[in-house]
Amino acid sequence: MEDEEAILFDSEAFERMKKEWVLRPTTQSPRRRCCGLKKRVLWTLGVVSIVILTAVLAKKLPRQEKQPQPPQEPYINALRKALMFFNAQRSGALPKDNNVTWRGMSCMQDGVWPANFHANLSGGYFDGGDAVKSNFPTSFAMTLISWSVIEYGSKYQSAGELEHVQGVIKWGTDYFLSTFLSEHDTINSMVSQIGSRGSGGVPDDDFCWMRPEDIDYPRPVKLCLNDCPHLAAEMSAALASASIVFKDDRDYSKKLVHGAKTLYNFSESMSRKDSNSRSSTYWDEMLWGGAWLYYATGDADYLARVTSRDLAERAGAFSSSNADYGVFGWESKLLGAQLLLTRLRILLGPGYPYEGMLREFHNQTGVVMCSYLPNFRKFRRSKGGLIRLSQGHLQPLQDVANAAFLAALYSDYLEASSTPGWYCGPSFYTLKNLRDFSKSQMDYILGRNPRNLSYVVGFGERYPSQVHHRGASIPAHKKESCKGGWRWKDSNMDNPNIIQGALVAATDKDDGFQDVRTSSNYTEPTLVGNAGLVVALVALGGGGTLDKNGIFSAVQSFSPPSPPPPAPWTP
Repeated sequence: MEDEEAILFDSEAFERMKKEWVLRPTTQSPRRRCCGLKKRVLWTLGVVSIVILTAVLAKKLPRQEKQPQPPQEPYINALRKALMFFNAQRSGALPKDNNVTWRGMSCMQDGVWPANFHANLSGGYFDGGDAVKSNFPTSFAMTLISWSVIEYGSKYQSAGELEHVQGVIKWGTDYFLSTFLSEHDTINSMVSQIGSRGSGGVPDDDFCWMRPEDIDYPRPVKLCLNDCPHLAAEMSAALASASIVFKDDRDYSKKLVHGAKTLYNFSESMSRKDSNSRSSTYWDEMLWGGAWLYYATGDADYLARVTSRDLAERAGAFSSSNADYGVFGWESKLLGAQLLLTRLRILLGPGYPYEGMLREFHNQTGVVMCSYLPNFRKFRRSKGGLIRLSQGHLQPLQDVANAAFLAALYSDYLEASSTPGWYCGPSFYTLKNLRDFSKSQMDYILGRNPRNLSYVVGFGERYPSQVHHRGASIPAHKKESCKGGWRWKDSNMDNPNIIQGALVAATDKDDGFQDVRTSSNYTEPTLVGNAGLVVALVALGGGGTLDKNGIFSAVQSFSPPSPPPPAPWTP
């Protein structure tokens, strides 16, 4: 009862308050009401004026639009560093935007001295920690990177690295075009290497330890006359793949295609002399180079060559029981060629008469992808989880990166064709299984390993500090003689120059690593190793998707001939 009275009291008080305070009429004088009205009018006019002025200024002043920020996730950050390694490996007159402060102009007399083999062979890349320029591994590195740009151009673009990576490729292809008569239809020789290794105490690129900028010893030019079909086919692949990257620059792309055809013809002419051999090691390059020429030209003759059973057999396509079957690298292109042609079957389907061999390549690719998964026993793993593609004590990290790239790329091919996975025997595996494998291997390389050490220099908190690299180990502008530089090679001090993005060579079977400059099997970076690193990182990184159709820009739509009719029935 008391509560009800309290509520009633509060209600009555509230009503009196409204009448007395809120609803009470104003008692302002007319003069004060007039002044108040003027103030309100003036205030309103002021606000309107400010709004109008703001609108006018907004139209006249330049707009500061918010720029989209490039992806910052770990794979993309590592990619940016990995590409910088190629800047550090350039030879010749460096561009102004090279951005490696401790590098300068080097080896400008290549090809001219000590013998005038060619007007100018400066430029190109040093392929490792010395100053040798070897066209075979370098060609593979350029082909691999071109492949990644063709497939993942949008990712490079969103990372702000598309022009950079195109410059990396063009630095290589410009040099390749200077190593043979690229404007000719036929050739009978080509440059294979500049510099030498292991000449037994004679000053050369192996014996001497000095900065490339200070080299003063003769650098021999090695020529191939009739025994390098593997090199000619690999260089053909490099030029053909790059022609797709630069397809919008029609003149340059056309020059690359012409050079690729000339080299492939030279390779075929040399291989005919060995046509009875099934044990030669260059047939995989013939398959690889022919596949890239098909994509670059759309010429079905190349497709017919690379889908012939004879070439596939010579290249080892049916030797899946071999211990190293499934290892993709600069010495074995088979798996890459099979995946490249599997792409054609999955996403274009040319049908008869190519379908039979393309199906074989597709099946073999699936078998290799199965072997990468942890519940299959073809390849062992270290305790830290690194796949052991090598049968030896050391595991080259470039092979691991290449496998991670192919697995990620294959998963993207399947996804682009709306295929959820593939079979390994009776078991079905999803695309996630492939990407999980790729990520686990690249995460290991980037530092998620028992040593908590990143094997990419400059990435992460801890990384190798005594990389086997002449330029990085000697202070900038410190000129040393051939033997004088040995004190830097043998020093246990950290490198004075950080070679950003360099992937070191290997770890051992027990996840061990020797950060010692003289242990080159562990600490030497290479061009092919970093190429594998770059392509795996971009395949796993965000900011874009697979370019499903770009590689088919020169390929005509298929109107395949009908298969031959069956034989007449006879009773």
